[in-house]
Amino acid sequence: MAVSNEILGLLMIGVMLFAIFVGFPISFTLIFLGLVFGYAGFGEVVFWQMTLKFNSVMLEQTLAAVPLFVFMGVMMEEAGLMERLFESVRLMLAKLRGALYLAVLFVAIIFAAATGIVGASVTILGIMAAKTMTRANYDPRLSAGTITAGGTLGILIPPSIMLVVMGPVLEVPVTDLFAAAIVPGIMLAVMYAGYALIRCHINPSLGPPTPEEERAADKMHILREFFLGLVPPAALIFASLGSILFGFATPTEGAGCGAAGAALLTVAYGRLNYTKLKAALIKTLEISALILFLVAASDFFGAVFARLGTPTMLTELLLNLELPPLLILAMIMLLIFILGWPLEWVPIVLIIVPILLPLVEQLGFNLVWFGILVAVNLQTAWLSPPVALSAYFLKGVAPQWDLKDIYYGMMQFMVIQIIGLAAIILFPQIALWLPEAIYGK
Repeated sequence: MAVSNEILGLLMIGVMLFAIFVGFPISFTLIFLGLVFGYAGFGEVVFWQMTLKFNSVMLEQTLAAVPLFVFMGVMMEEAGLMERLFESVRLMLAKLRGALYLAVLFVAIIFAAATGIVGASVTILGIMAAKTMTRANYDPRLSAGTITAGGTLGILIPPSIMLVVMGPVLEVPVTDLFAAAIVPGIMLAVMYAGYALIRCHINPSLGPPTPEEERAADKMHILREFFLGLVPPAALIFASLGSILFGFATPTEGAGCGAAGAALLTVAYGRLNYTKLKAALIKTLEISALILFLVAASDFFGAVFARLGTPTMLTELLLNLELPPLLILAMIMLLIFILGWPLEWVPIVLIIVPILLPLVEQLGFNLVWFGILVAVNLQTAWLSPPVALSAYFLKGVAPQWDLKDIYYGMMQFMVIQIIGLAAIILFPQIALWLPEAIYGK
């Protein structure tokens, strides 16, 4: 019995998800399945299609920004500016209940804008803050939740690598996605901070003020440390991101300036040597090769899937149900949220989003807004058990905290993220106001 191409596409997705869950390498799985099912569906043309897709991805200028932004983040890590900034903010807010929660979130926003790598953000924040929080008798659950939630901001706050990759997938300008992500990113950070402070106000033992003997007497020293910790990275991020947002540079050019500036900062602070530079370049190469090869593989897989006709079939099927558009959007968000438990953002953005894109376009949703919804949703998935990779990153650098407490702390902030996601769905202008203000769209 002959199987239709549309059913072949459904089988291909099923086999792909099974192979990924079992643990096969994602990129090679996508290429292999694309070739096998493509050949079964439409013959030898699939080999030409693979050549064309890999070639077009390699010529995609926007993706050249990926290794540059990765290198910028790695260099900022090496410069040690975040530790200096955290310590100065901690001393400035010493009299305040929950001061360390605010210090973590403040540094998280700055670091999120410097590196879009969640694992790096959570790890650095954990190294900086976990011991200090334990020593200050802060609540382990609330502390773990603040660190992991702050670390996940790196996936959303630009220049986010995920948004750079998502732009070509959605066929919208990366600059629009960058502008649209700023307000939701800051809104979530403010919601985290508000939650932590309210909890400390109700129960002061969750975040007691810093003891008198640990407070700094020299206020000028604190201000100097704050200045040296904040101004250089903030200036670098503003120059890199600002030049992209206001059209002075393309994302790739802005990323190049940011990477060069981060390297110069590391030199200026005396933290760069041959060993560190070599390690940073190898780390950049590993992360970039992983992402870019996966982009090419998933682009080919998606093209085969589209040619088999399955996206069109699924779109027509769902539209024929005549459900309200917001209900269909809620179903899409739930699917992405569930897939975010076992999968990282890369396969979801590169495989699942293109499958859903025809349906989203048919429903008439703004694609920039949809992109931000996906980003916030995937940020939520980083905090949701049972996988929740953020928990393992934090546990690795804060062994004194029980994994159960880390999970419990993360889930509190996951609820806040879901509220934030619902707010952006109900009030699209949270995401769309800034791009409209800058670009008049």
